Amino acid sequence: MTAIDELRATRVRTTPTDAERRAALRSMKRVATSLLVAAALVFTVAFALQDAVPWLAYVRAAAEGAMVGALADWFAVTALFRYPLGLRIPHTAIIPTRKDEIGATLGAFVEDEFLSDEVVVGKLRSIGISRWLGGWLATPANADRLTAEASVAARGVMTLLGDDDVEDVIEKLARRHLFEPEWGPAIGRMGERLVAADQQRAAVDALFEKAEEWLEAHPEGIGGMVSGRLPRWMPDFVDRFVDDRAHREVLGFVRAVREDAAHPLREAIDGYLADLANDLQHDPLMIGRLEQLKVDLLESPRVREFAGEVWTSVKETLDAALGDPDSELRQGFRSAVIEVGSRLVVDEELAAKVDEWVTDAAAYVVRNYRHEIAGVITETVERWDPRETTEKLELQVGRDLQFIRINGTVVGALAGLAIYTIATGVQTLF
Repeated sequence: MTAIDELRATRVRTTPTDAERRAALRSMKRVATSLLVAAALVFTVAFALQDAVPWLAYVRAAAEGAMVGALADWFAVTALFRYPLGLRIPHTAIIPTRKDEIGATLGAFVEDEFLSDEVVVGKLRSIGISRWLGGWLATPANADRLTAEASVAARGVMTLLGDDDVEDVIEKLARRHLFEPEWGPAIGRMGERLVAADQQRAAVDALFEKAEEWLEAHPEGIGGMVSGRLPRWMPDFVDRFVDDRAHREVLGFVRAVREDAAHPLREAIDGYLADLANDLQHDPLMIGRLEQLKVDLLESPRVREFAGEVWTSVKETLDAALGDPDSELRQGFRSAVIEVGSRLVVDEELAAKVDEWVTDAAAYVVRNYRHEIAGVITETVERWDPRETTEKLELQVGRDLQFIRINGTVVGALAGLAIYTIATGVQTLF
C-alpha cells in the first residue's frame, strides 16, 4: 500500500459520521448552556448574600460578567445559523439568508487564491508528479488495477458503440482511402519497385514449385489433354506413350524453369510484369479498365458486408481479450504500464518532460477554465436547500463554535471580576 493509499484509508477511518457529529454537538451545547445556568445560579446566590458577606460581591461580579459573556456569544453563534429565539433580528440567520452570497464569495476565493497559475504550477513542480506517478504505476498491484479498470472501460465503450454506426465509419473509411484514389498508378509504382528489386522472383519460384508438385502428383492431368486430341482409331499403347511423353516434357520444362534463374521464360515474365507496371502508370486504357473494376467492386454489396464482418471480428476478439485477465492484450498492457512507471522513476530526462507536460496542461486548464471550475462551487451552493445547508455547516463547525460560548463565559467572568476589583480599588483610594 502506498503512502497516499494509507493516508486515504486513515482519513476514512478517522472521519466521524453525521450521527457522531450530531451527538458531539448536542454534548457541547449542554456544556455551554450548563455553564450559563451555573453562572446565573451563582449570581443569584451572591447577589442575595453580598450584603451579609461582602466578599461575595466579587463572586457576583464574576458571575454577572460570565452571564453577559455567555449570552453575547450564544447570540453570536446562534445568529450564524438561525434567528435567536425565533426573533427576526436584522443581521441574524446569516448562513440561510445569505447562502448564495457565501457561495459566490467562496467560489471567488478559491478562484483567486487556489486556482492561480502560480499556486497550481508551483505545487505541481514541488511534488514531482512524474516520480510519484512512476512509483505508483511500477507497483504490480496498481498496474493490475489500472489494467482491469481500463479493460472494463474499453468493454463499456464497445457496448455503447452501435454496430451500424461503426460499420458506416469503416465503410466510409474504406471508400475514402481505398476506392477514391486511382488504383492504377499506385499499383504500377509499387509493381515497378518490386520488379526493379527482383522481389517478384520469390513469387515466381513459389508458382513453379507448386506447378511441379501438382504435375508430379497428377500425371494424368497433362496426358489426358494430349491423348484426347489423337484419332480414336489409335491403339491404347500409343495413347499411353504420348501421355507419358507429354507429362515428362512438361514436368521437365517446369523443373528447368524453376532451377534456372536465367531461364528465358523467367525473363519473359519479368518483362511482362515490367510492362504491366508501366502501363498501369501511363496507359489510359489500362488505368480505365482498373478503375472500372474498382467501380464494380465499390457498387457491390460485399463492401458493406466486409465492413460488418471486420467490425464483428474485431469486436469479438477485443471483447474476449479484454475480459480475460491472462490474455496477451491485458498482459501486454500491464507490462507496458509497469515499464512506463519504472522509466519515469529512473529516467530523469523523461521525468522532466512529463513534469513539464503536466505542468503546462494544468496551467492551460487553470488559465482558461478556472472561472468555470470555481463556478461549480457557487452553483452547487445555490442549489442547496437553506435549511439543509445550515444543518450541514452546523454539524461541521458547530461543536467548535460551542467553545466560543464556553470561552465567552470564562472570559466574561474574568472581565467582570477585574472590572469590579479595579472599580472597588479606585473607590477606596478616593
